[in-house]
Amino acid sequence: MAANKKLLVLPGDGIGPEVMAEVRRVVDWMARKRTVSFDITEDLVGGACFDAHGCAVRDETVADAMNADAVLLGAVGGPKWDSVPRQHRPEAGLLRLRKDLDLFANLRPALVFDALAEASSLKLEIVKGLDILIVREATAGVYFGTPRGEETLPDGTRRAIDTQSYTEAEVRRVASLAFELARKRGNKVHSVEKANVMETGIFWRRVVTELHKAEFADVELHHMYADNCAMQLLRDPKQFDVIVTDNLFGDILSDEAAMLTGSLGMLPSATLGAVDAGGRRRALYEPVHGSAPDIAGTGAANPLATVLSYAMCLRYSFDMGDDADMVEKAVQNVLAGGLRTADIMQPGKAKVSTTVMGEALISELDKLAG
Repeated sequence: MAANKKLLVLPGDGIGPEVMAEVRRVVDWMARKRTVSFDITEDLVGGACFDAHGCAVRDETVADAMNADAVLLGAVGGPKWDSVPRQHRPEAGLLRLRKDLDLFANLRPALVFDALAEASSLKLEIVKGLDILIVREATAGVYFGTPRGEETLPDGTRRAIDTQSYTEAEVRRVASLAFELARKRGNKVHSVEKANVMETGIFWRRVVTELHKAEFADVELHHMYADNCAMQLLRDPKQFDVIVTDNLFGDILSDEAAMLTGSLGMLPSATLGAVDAGGRRRALYEPVHGSAPDIAGTGAANPLATVLSYAMCLRYSFDMGDDADMVEKAVQNVLAGGLRTADIMQPGKAKVSTTVMGEALISELDKLAG
């Protein structure tokens, strides 16, 4: 039995506990069939934590997250907590985890499964086989820069200010991660900014170029303006392997890339921190979809995005690429077999519940394991 790996599980709100239950099935399956044991701690976050403790996340939970090898999150939020003070809103718990763990790089894959390729709004030949990874800087840029706010000018008119700011260290660490990830994929990086009109764009391009020359010359590097990248994602998305960009452009481009796949409900994500002295990289994994309180408890939720987030966890936190491949292949096989939850339902396919999809996934894992 492999050494226990510490995994903090935070099911969260809405459909979070339902989809996380199916991930726990996969974790249990791996313990039985792949001799990989996880030391799992489960706790509350978001609205569920507010209901129980009056806050979006407890200090004790943050401490557990700091000591875990990885954190797996379901989803947070819902209209039930709309009137809660901002500092205790469900989303505040997630933001605190990201901040305290210093998770600076958000990874958003845009992966098109063959069985779902026709669900994309683009032509089949444009998106079939698509596999892009967007690496978005997540702790700096215009969302965090100062000064910011609103002011009244001497003539009585009002002005709002947001500041785009990056340090060399902030650019280098996210670009380094992008290059490292590209080495394990197609070995190609597109660095995206607006060097034609923004000082931070000029700076970003210079720092990435210097880093590439010094440490990652073996990786193919292209520079691209953000507006051109947005257009190219629709025109010829397969030209991309890894895209690295700042917080603002990454926010926009990752959502655009997500819709190339045809279903937001199928997409996982990861947010990674720096490697510490012991070689561990703090990380949080979560599906892109929200808590969907309107279908919570109905058995209609799609668990596959959370399962794929767990596969990312295996790949990036535990260096278990073969096991991650197996989980992803099982998802692909289930879809190829015609099973669909309501959100990805297509004519002629079989509509199934959350638990039936989970059962089918375990069955496919059994077949793949031989």
